Amino acid sequence: MSADAVALNRASLPELAGRSVPVPDYDRDALAVGIVHIGVGGFHRAHQAMYLDRLFAAGRDHDWALCGVGVLDADRAMGAVMERQDDLYTLVLKHADGSREPRVIGSMVDYLVAPDDPDAVLECMTDPATRIVSLTVTEGGYHVNTATGEFDGSEESVAYDIARNADTIPRSAFGFLVEALRRRRAEGTGPFTVMSCDNIAGNGDVAHRMITAFARLRDERTGDDLAAWIEGEVPFPNSMVDRITPRTTDEDRRELAERSGVDDGWPVVCESFTQWVLEDRFAAGRPAFEEAGVQVVDDVEPYELMKLRLLNASHQAIAYLGYLAGFRYAHEVCADEEFVRFVRGYMDDEATPTLLPVPGVDLGDYKATLIERFANPEIRDTLARLAAESSDRIPPWLVPVIRRNLEQGGEIERSALIVAAWARYAEGVDEAGEPIEVVDTGRAEERTAAARRYPDEPLAFLEDRSLFGDLAADERFTAAYRRHLDRLHAEGARAALRAVLDGV
Repeated sequence: MSADAVALNRASLPELAGRSVPVPDYDRDALAVGIVHIGVGGFHRAHQAMYLDRLFAAGRDHDWALCGVGVLDADRAMGAVMERQDDLYTLVLKHADGSREPRVIGSMVDYLVAPDDPDAVLECMTDPATRIVSLTVTEGGYHVNTATGEFDGSEESVAYDIARNADTIPRSAFGFLVEALRRRRAEGTGPFTVMSCDNIAGNGDVAHRMITAFARLRDERTGDDLAAWIEGEVPFPNSMVDRITPRTTDEDRRELAERSGVDDGWPVVCESFTQWVLEDRFAAGRPAFEEAGVQVVDDVEPYELMKLRLLNASHQAIAYLGYLAGFRYAHEVCADEEFVRFVRGYMDDEATPTLLPVPGVDLGDYKATLIERFANPEIRDTLARLAAESSDRIPPWLVPVIRRNLEQGGEIERSALIVAAWARYAEGVDEAGEPIEVVDTGRAEERTAAARRYPDEPLAFLEDRSLFGDLAADERFTAAYRRHLDRLHAEGARAALRAVLDGV
C-alpha cells in the first residue's frame, strides 16, 4: 500500500478531491433512504449505485438513497468495510489504453448485515420512505428449479423461512422481503416495488413468480392470504443490466492507492461501458433514472434477449473453449483471430436469428462492441469467473437458442460445441492434465461425475433434464454434440474449434 494513500471516509473527501479524485459534491447528509438493496456486490456498486450517484450529482431525487443489506454470514466482511468508510467506495473504470478513471461513490448511506441486526433490516424495509427493494442475488438466488421452472424451496435458509413461526426472524432474502410486505400490508403502508437487477431473462417476472410461490407456501402454514396480495399489488419491473465487473483483487487495491492515493478496502473495478434498460412499472414512484442514462421503456424483452444470447452466451463460449485451449483471461481469447471468428459466427448465425427486433440498436455495431469489450486487456476478466455457476447460466442463456434453431432448422454447430466444451471442462482436468476447479454451487460433484462417464456413456452429461430438458433425444443435436465431444478429447479445443470454422 502506498505510504501516502489516504484512508477513504467522509473526513478524507476534501483531501482526495485535492488529489483530483472526483468525490460526491452533493450533501450526503441531505440524502434519505428510498431504496433498500439486497446483495451488495461489485456489480450493484458498479451499476445501480453508480446511476444513483449520477442523479444525486445532478441535484435530483435526494430521497432515493440506498441502504445496502447483506443476508449472508459472509456479508459481514463487506459490512465492516462499509462501516469503516462511511459507506463510501471507489469505482474505477479500466480503459483499454491503460488509463484509469476513479470516482468515489456516495449514493449508499447505510449498510446492514441481516444476521447481526435483522430487526434493523425489517424496520428499514417497512419504513414508508422505502419505496423500492432491489436485488442482485445471482441467478441461483431466485430458487428456480431449472427442470420445471417452478419454485424450489429446499435451500436451507429458505426452507427455514417457509416453516418458521410468526414470532421468529427470517434468514433469507425471500424471507425478509415477504415479512416486510406482510408488515406493510398490516400497517396500511402499501407495497414497495421489487426491482430485480440480476442477469436473468425476465428477471422481474421470475422474481414475481418465485417470491409469490414462497409466500403461498408461507400462507399454507400461517393461514394468511399474503400471496394473493403480493400477486395483485406488488410491481416487479423487468430490467436488462450490463457492465463487465470482475472481482476486486488485492492488486486493484494497491494500484488505486499508488495511482490515486486512495486507501479503499473494497473498491470496484469495471469497464467503461454500461447499460440499464428498465421497465417503467413502480408502486410508489421512482428516481428519474432516465436523467442518469437509464433507458426506461415499456418492454424490456428485446433488449434482454439481445444481451443474454449475444453477450452472456458468448462469454460461455470464451470460458470453456478458451480455458481448455490454455488461456486464462477473456482478453487473451479475444486476441486470437480464430476464437474471435468462432464467437462472431455464433453471434451472427445462431444467436441473432432467435432475437426480437431491438428498437434503437444496430446489432452489427452492438456485436462489434462486444468483441472490443471482451478484448479489453485492462479488465483481466478471468475465464474461471465466466465458467462459474454454469448450471444457472447455460439453461437460460444458450439452451433457448439451441431449441429455437432446432425448431426452425437453423445453425446449431457452434452451440453444440459450447455445450460439449462445458462437459469437457466439467471433467475437472484440462488438456495439460492440470486440475480445473469446477465452481457450480451444490452441483459441481454431480456435474463432474456425469462428465467423467465419457466415453462409456457419451450422452451422460447431456441427459440431465434439469439442464437440457429433452435435448438428449434430439438426433440432430446429439450427433453434433458427440462429434464435438469426441474431437475435444482426441484432438483438443483448438482442433474442435477449427473443425467448426472449416465446416468439418
